[in-house]
Amino acid sequence: MSESGICSRRKWEELIEKGLVKINGEIAKIGQSIDPEKDVVEMNEQEIKKQEKLVYYMINKPRGIVTTCAQYEEKNIIDIIDIPERVFPIGRLDKETTGLILLTNDGRLANYLMHPRYEHEKEYVVETFWPITDDDLKIMAGGVFILGRMTRKTNIQRISSWKFSIILKEGRNRQIRRMVESVGNKVKKLKRIRIENIELGDLEIGEYRHLTSQELKILWEKLGIFLE
Repeated sequence: MSESGICSRRKWEELIEKGLVKINGEIAKIGQSIDPEKDVVEMNEQEIKKQEKLVYYMINKPRGIVTTCAQYEEKNIIDIIDIPERVFPIGRLDKETTGLILLTNDGRLANYLMHPRYEHEKEYVVETFWPITDDDLKIMAGGVFILGRMTRKTNIQRISSWKFSIILKEGRNRQIRRMVESVGNKVKKLKRIRIENIELGDLEIGEYRHLTSQELKILWEKLGIFLE
């Protein structure tokens, strides 16, 4: 029943103890076996159906790929993967940006990672056309005015004269590119390397893999979901 995606196994046991779960019209018991192909499970008089297996992938998005499931003339991120499950990307990277994208069929995870109120960390490596000064980095870290309001203060670390890393907890349209332009420079290359604890690592451009159980465990703990 935990595979229905509604709540955890522990929560299901609590609901069963309260007599809120029925199997074929009879009050369910903890440990009772069912055949999901034949038996009807209800909670509060609503039938519960088994959810498809939840899957979680990460991909290193190449440049020129659109982050969408929609079928355009342009090649999108679904076109470059070959997996059996029907998945969608969590969030977006613009067409010219490379790096980490998460793919899943888990709508709840997508909601937690995409909703701005949760303020999840996303880390990027930025390469500029011209050398970036310490003053420029300080200005951007303190917040700059784009799209009608100030950006939030953020953590920026220099990597080289033309390159730096930045951690965002917000995601406005082309935010990093606009921030760099606000100090008189332009982005040459932009790559996302981390979403919370999920790191791109040495995954090659265009490659993808399942998230590991340890990556998921840490992510779920950070989000405070599923582990009830």
